[in-house]
Amino acid sequence: MSTGASAVELRDVRKSFGKSEIIRGASLAVPAGERYAIIGPNGAGKSTLFNLVSGRFPMTSGEILLNGQSIRGLRPFEINRRGLSRSFQITNIFHRLSVFENLRCAVLWSLGYKYSFWQRLEGLRDARERAEQVLEQIGLKRRRDTAAGLLTYAEQRALEIGITIAGGADVILLDEPTAGMSRSESDNAVELIRRVTVGKTLLMVEHDMSVVFGLADKIAVVVYGEVIACDTPANIRGNARVQEAYLGTHAPAGSTT
Repeated sequence: MSTGASAVELRDVRKSFGKSEIIRGASLAVPAGERYAIIGPNGAGKSTLFNLVSGRFPMTSGEILLNGQSIRGLRPFEINRRGLSRSFQITNIFHRLSVFENLRCAVLWSLGYKYSFWQRLEGLRDARERAEQVLEQIGLKRRRDTAAGLLTYAEQRALEIGITIAGGADVILLDEPTAGMSRSESDNAVELIRRVTVGKTLLMVEHDMSVVFGLADKIAVVVYGEVIACDTPANIRGNARVQEAYLGTHAPAGSTT
């Protein structure tokens, strides 16, 4: 449930690669505790926005705030330590480690275990308990000791979501979490995401509209690097400008077409 304050706020964010302006003054405020989906046609700039928020790309201009504090110029790990965690379109796990070991690695920093080479992982009770808790949350307890590379694709995606939430971040970014899944797998993923993001702020990029409308409190529509609409799923369905964008008839601001 929203508290009214913004967990993530973009203020006139712009990003250019050479002479190509990809993000053209995007502004968006995501209240704490709400679930927002970013949608838009291919090439609209959705993934670029994610990379800006998570610090993978530097902004050309503008401001991004995380819980009211500017994160401009911070590196991804610094943003992560401020309470933001993200997943990627391509599954990003340690294939040779077990499911449990992947999760244990993910919780270490948040529990205060930094660059310590003289402590045995087996003796870290709090890390073990937190990893076991996340195992239960993501429904992979029976796969605890299985090498992550041997999991099904849907299980690997569930594990990546587990890794994303394991550190206790308050703001979660999920980049196409159900891409490549069957309908039943996608339905299970939606239930998992809904369950593990209770009380957190969720910002996701997703192409599957049934997932978007099933999860999001609000939907932000990005076209040509601009947020052209942000509203409830019901209102987005009936928004004429959004319909035009998906029919390919929306033109960028200033265009004469």
